[in-house]
Amino acid sequence: MIVSLTPNTTLDLTVFVPALLTNTTIRASRTYHSMGGKPTDAAWILGRMGVNSLALGLAAGAVGEKVKFMLEELGVTTDFIEVGGETRINTVIMDESSGEHTTITTASMIVEPVHIAALSEGYEAALPSASVVITGGSLPPDIPPSFYADAIELARAQSVPVIFDAAEPNLSAGLAACPTFIKPNEHELSALVGRKLRTDAELYDAGREILERYGTQVVITRGKDGALAIFKDRSYRIPPIAVEVSSPAGAGDAVLAGLAHAIHHKSPLEEGLRLGIAAATAVCLHPGTAAYDVADMERFRPQVELISYP
Repeated sequence: MIVSLTPNTTLDLTVFVPALLTNTTIRASRTYHSMGGKPTDAAWILGRMGVNSLALGLAAGAVGEKVKFMLEELGVTTDFIEVGGETRINTVIMDESSGEHTTITTASMIVEPVHIAALSEGYEAALPSASVVITGGSLPPDIPPSFYADAIELARAQSVPVIFDAAEPNLSAGLAACPTFIKPNEHELSALVGRKLRTDAELYDAGREILERYGTQVVITRGKDGALAIFKDRSYRIPPIAVEVSSPAGAGDAVLAGLAHAIHHKSPLEEGLRLGIAAATAVCLHPGTAAYDVADMERFRPQVELISYP
């Protein structure tokens, strides 16, 4: 069973505007509600593939109920701990004039120690049946970054592979526990190592350093520049597939889903990369976060190139 662990569940509101200006009223041309949060995005993407999983996390209020409904609608089993406040809504603003996007995120859940204890208890109970864990994303204000280190260590103690995706300071905290994989984008990896990484060579060297220090394999997503995968005994550069991008939000989470799919089905990691990159490309065609058409994914899968690197 694939298990996703999402401490900070999210609903995304994607708003398309002609141009992002200040000190004025902007009329949106389109708006979309969709899933948000890295692990729940991956669970949602897997559900659309027909792959069931167990989604664990914290949720609150009507927005939390909406997240739960959207996951269950695609066959995902949910087990959310109800907390105070409201599950957050991220606003993704798509600037149609520049093609750039801006995300405004909020912190609105109220989490108490009893909630964290209940989530940890449910997570520990799920691990014996887990084939792989997907976790990451931001944390509510009352949860320290060490939450991720604890979760990863619990999975490692039961030999369950972990795919971890987060930004600083959560990324370094979780990495210290040696997850099986991390999947930063180039900006998150740059923040982790404390210097701007611009080229494939610079990103590869940083990924190799992580692999050698922690034993953690690294998949780096680069948006329009493709991706790099640094595994224990081989590495790949993955060129992008040229498409007209509607919204890239959630594309990186499709790569999480592809890796989890391969691990769960005991398939080669290369198949997971092909599936994940194909799904990520399909996500880019749709305006909502992590939304995609399975037919598009299957159409793109034969086009994914894995080029040995360096």
